Amino acid sequence: MSMKSTIHRVERTFFADMRIQDKMPALIMLRIFSSLLAKLSLPTLHRLGAGLGRILFCLSSASSSMQRRNLLQSNLVPSAMIEPTLKTNSVESGKSLVETLAIWQKSDAELLDLVKQVHGWQHVITALEAKKGLIFLTPHMGCFEITSIYYGSKHPITILFRPPKLKWLQTLMNAGRARPGVTLAEANTQGVRKLMQALKRGEAIGILPDQIPAEGEGEWADFFGKPAYTMTLASKLAVKTGATVIMAFGERLADGQGYTIHLSRVESIASADLLNQAIEQQIAQKPEQYLWQYNRYKVRRHAMQKSDAPTH
Repeated sequence: MSMKSTIHRVERTFFADMRIQDKMPALIMLRIFSSLLAKLSLPTLHRLGAGLGRILFCLSSASSSMQRRNLLQSNLVPSAMIEPTLKTNSVESGKSLVETLAIWQKSDAELLDLVKQVHGWQHVITALEAKKGLIFLTPHMGCFEITSIYYGSKHPITILFRPPKLKWLQTLMNAGRARPGVTLAEANTQGVRKLMQALKRGEAIGILPDQIPAEGEGEWADFFGKPAYTMTLASKLAVKTGATVIMAFGERLADGQGYTIHLSRVESIASADLLNQAIEQQIAQKPEQYLWQYNRYKVRRHAMQKSDAPTH
């Protein structure tokens, strides 16, 4: 339910080399561009995104290499299907980038109309009756923004986010994500306090579980058979509050038809290993819509010296 990785891709693609004095005009241009995209239909947005994804796949060798390494590491796709899956995944990533910019400016009514089906809502009903709160886990997969918008239209939800590296982009991001029922909580002590308060009220929170945590906020656990620095916050909150844990996936339908939201209950994320296993199971359902370009195995500078990082 966080857009941090998409924001960073916007930064790298369009603004990485800009001087500080050029940032505000760029922000205005991006806001205008986002507003123009919001006027387009989802099929048109996805056609544009598909083209962008193909271009970036050809031009960004570093990103393409990361994508290939991570997909191969997962062992989710037969060797004969690696190349087709990489191409499909690049198209889906392009759609994600373009649709995000449009979502920031589209109305709630327009976005909710794009949700065609919701599977697993019974888990939400049961969790609300238990009054111990809900923890939604939304990996870098599909349209992870639509899930919080949909839930926020029915019940309050607090979303954990980490500000973009380019601080001037945060204004646009926050304005686009400020929706009825949705409260934003920055990834700091005050933000964690907001999450705890929401759970104590029996409300929902949203966390991006495969996001690399800051130094000292994670531990090493296997992710598709390779050690990855994994957040511990979600596990600690689940254990402390007894909240129901639900994996949320906004599946992007073909030909811009809309989205199907899949909600599945996770029995336990009491450890980083269990958390990663739950994420792996979700990704296996639709690997072509996972953001394989994300550097999930990055080593935080002070979390552990690279020479000391676990290896297999």
